[in-house]
Amino acid sequence: MSKAGKRIGVLFLTLVVILCIAGCQNSQGSETQDQTVQNGTGTETSTDTKAENDSAKQGSTSSDEQDVQESDNTEVSGSDILVVYFSRTGEQYTVGVIDEGNTAIVAKMIADKTGADLFEVLPVDDHYPMTYDALTDVAKQEQNDNARPEYAGEAPDLSQYNTIFIGAPVWWGDWPMIMYTFFENNADALAGKTLIPFSTHEGSGLSGFDRKLSSACPNSTIGEGLAIRGNDAQNNQDNVRSTVNDWLAGLGY
Repeated sequence: MSKAGKRIGVLFLTLVVILCIAGCQNSQGSETQDQTVQNGTGTETSTDTKAENDSAKQGSTSSDEQDVQESDNTEVSGSDILVVYFSRTGEQYTVGVIDEGNTAIVAKMIADKTGADLFEVLPVDDHYPMTYDALTDVAKQEQNDNARPEYAGEAPDLSQYNTIFIGAPVWWGDWPMIMYTFFENNADALAGKTLIPFSTHEGSGLSGFDRKLSSACPNSTIGEGLAIRGNDAQNNQDNVRSTVNDWLAGLGY
């Protein structure tokens, strides 16, 4: 072969080698790019999964919060004794403006001593004024109308309770009308239970709560009631607690 031929051959081989190297580099670059895309996709999938998990957690939290809100007026511990009560804050006769209702204070004393669960009767539409005179006007109108104001939520399963203490302030010589809503809504569940009334007042005592409770719940046993002055519930709580404990002891608690 001539020298010119050899040179052409060498050049040809060199060109082939260069093309092969270039091809390998492109292939590696393509593979690297593909790997980067796959890793990016993996990361996005992980983020989506986290988002789904976070969303599920948020949903669970929202559900839990809703459960708490729905049971804000109920404290359940598994006792066979329940305290049901209706109570008001705001301006009270002889007491002034209060942050915790008189009946609520007594109800919690009963629960503390007996280990009872608590259910507060709360109006759905809280139309009751915070001033005393206006409140008495509304209470009187409800009584005249024989109204049945709605209360929020549902009472706990009453079948688990043998004894139910039921308390409220005396309004115009009677239970507040919202309590009759409770009695009537739970008439069947209250049958066969021992119901024990208590009241807070400023001079009217128990005001026939026991007799009226017996009339509203004729298939229940009515226990001896207790009347506490609202002023004492606010300002003489040690004495009230002693009175409550003595009363409960007399009932066997």
